[in-house]
Amino acid sequence: MIKAVIFDLNGVFLESYLLSDRFQRDFKVKNSDFVQALKMIMPVVRKPKAPSCFSLFKPYLDKWQINLNEQSFFKYWFSGEHPVIELIAYAKTLRQSWIKVFILSNNFKERTRYYKEHFPDIFASVNRAYFSWETGLVKPDKQAFFLILQENHLKPNECLYFDNDRENVAAAQSIGIQAFHYTRFTSMKAILEKNNKKIIK
Repeated sequence: MIKAVIFDLNGVFLESYLLSDRFQRDFKVKNSDFVQALKMIMPVVRKPKAPSCFSLFKPYLDKWQINLNEQSFFKYWFSGEHPVIELIAYAKTLRQSWIKVFILSNNFKERTRYYKEHFPDIFASVNRAYFSWETGLVKPDKQAFFLILQENHLKPNECLYFDNDRENVAAAQSIGIQAFHYTRFTSMKAILEKNNKKIIK
């Protein structure tokens, strides 16, 4: 029997155009250049006690001659993301049927703060959200999944996991969690309901 469902956050509960595509469109920064900057910055800011994300982006913004301060930079970035209302409502339904719902996200403190302020319904719909910058565990590290299992007294085969990153899906599968590549809400809902008759439809 399924006792818990674990979701990724970005690309699942939240949708947006790729930030690299937006920077190319709005600031004429090559997609590849922006992706390279992300690859340097994100592994740092996703961990505890990281420097501010903006401080790491600032040298790149100067190089690209983009005049954004910290507030305007984050506003540009985060305001391009929007919640998936159907999934928020469905997560609440899962909890009503006594299924625990968790978010497991590689993320950084500034974006987490923005999400909690602007999208409180997401966090009201789940039992708990686990963020890498708080736990120090960054997917696909298997310990990120074990932490949820241990703290909530769950076995791997009692959980379903959905993520839009195939590497994270593979990591969850390797420890016995039933994990699936997330593409859209309707497909996820069908998989979930097929795996557990207890869920309210």
